[in-house]
Amino acid sequence: MSDSAHQYDVLIIGSGAAGLTAALSLATKLKVLVLAKGKLNSGSTAWAQGGIAAVLDTGDTFADHIRDTMVAGAGLNDLETVEFVISRAPAAIDRLCELGVPFNRDADHLHLTREGGHSHRRIVHVDDATGWAVQAALLKAAEESANITLLPHRSCIDLITGHHEARYSGSGRVWGAYALNEETGEVEAHVARATVLASGGAGRVYQFSTAPRGATGDGIAMAWRAGARVSNMEMMQFHPTCLYNLEVKNLLITEAVRGEGGHLLHPETGHRFMTDYDPERMELAPRDVVARAIDDQIKRFGLDYVHLDISHMPADFVKGHFPNIYEKLLALGIDMTKGPIPVVPAQHYTCGGVVTGLDARTDLPGLWAAGECTESGLHGANRLASNSLLECFVFGEAAAQDILARWDTLEATPTVREWDASRVGDSDEEVVIKQNWTEIRRFMWNYVGIVRTTKRLERAAHRIKLLGEEIEDYYGHFRVTTDLIELRNLHQCAELIVRSALARHESRGLHYTLDYPETDAVARDTVLVP
Repeated sequence: MSDSAHQYDVLIIGSGAAGLTAALSLATKLKVLVLAKGKLNSGSTAWAQGGIAAVLDTGDTFADHIRDTMVAGAGLNDLETVEFVISRAPAAIDRLCELGVPFNRDADHLHLTREGGHSHRRIVHVDDATGWAVQAALLKAAEESANITLLPHRSCIDLITGHHEARYSGSGRVWGAYALNEETGEVEAHVARATVLASGGAGRVYQFSTAPRGATGDGIAMAWRAGARVSNMEMMQFHPTCLYNLEVKNLLITEAVRGEGGHLLHPETGHRFMTDYDPERMELAPRDVVARAIDDQIKRFGLDYVHLDISHMPADFVKGHFPNIYEKLLALGIDMTKGPIPVVPAQHYTCGGVVTGLDARTDLPGLWAAGECTESGLHGANRLASNSLLECFVFGEAAAQDILARWDTLEATPTVREWDASRVGDSDEEVVIKQNWTEIRRFMWNYVGIVRTTKRLERAAHRIKLLGEEIEDYYGHFRVTTDLIELRNLHQCAELIVRSALARHESRGLHYTLDYPETDAVARDTVLVP
């Protein structure tokens, strides 16, 4: 283990909104190391198009935002958590303004747009590329901080716990993480008194996803293996509108297109089909409702896609509100001011994850978590649009404040064992990783997608068991690579999702099963214990 591993007080795994928010607060007093898989800006934050939900308008109230969040979450949300997050939203926006995020404005006021599930205009945004602007501002501030070290191209393998101490103390405490240096191929031990997981979701467990390439559930899988509970992993959100294009993958068409007047149409008849599914809210129904409606249209009529059409709005209005999407589509031969956009649903957000409290603490001493890798109680059975970045800011800050408050009580780091690669060799069968990765993503899409049945879930569970033996054997015999680390974590997350889905004998929010179409009178979390 290198000496440099001991120079940091806090290790943060993930360089998105949650991780950098925590880092900037902690850096006022402590030395912080931030690890990123790939580039520093390659996570989900930079991909977020829509915006950040916050009550800033005089006609809106915290009570309205809380109600909208609970309705979208099908009552599975934790009310205390929802109140905690939403009441802190205006302060989070103020901090981002101080960091220089160039939010759109109407004269002296922030411009607010509306998205599905919201009863008011309350989405603060930067055109249709809010996440990119937020990521840039947070990264700039972090790079300017003398107490923050940013290390890109590090793939975390496992959390360092008491079992990795040179002299095992018998505790389940977390002391940092082992990470693969993607450029040198060496495994480094990064040891810290406090560790914050901010590693994002598990979207890449599915064949079609709007999530970035690195969203392989690393933090969720590592925390589970270390002994932390996970909750509600069956609640995988599918975004209703991803561009249907066989050449271009993962181009999300933001919810705000529907919020600003876009209609969903049958591509052959032109019928505005949301009138058949949710005549009151139409295209502004929550994502689970809209995604199931599109899925039903595609399956019932044998379609490849449906149409999202905003061409009835003035061209200048469309270009002004969605400049980035307009340019990207135009490059593909689609002019959204003149005609419809072909869209399909795709996995979009992981609503379940590592169980945390209002202080962002996990079950494991020394480990905090924030953002999409967690199940904080905010989202329940379905995330309300634009509550995700908000969760990152609030819980990134909560983790930092709890660590600072408890700092003097945290024990000094022990000596930990270096990574032992003496009994493994280089792989001569990389095709095994690609094959298993492809197989997992395909059966998860087909068996554990928008609409589920017990038989499909059992088929998926059977495949997961067989693949697990193969993956662990491979992991035990060959040097780790980023692809192998991700495959191991994807497999673990797939197992957690299927186990959770089999355990929920009702349809609620994002979990819709033909075998249990009714919703129970009492909402209960699906909690898995290692």
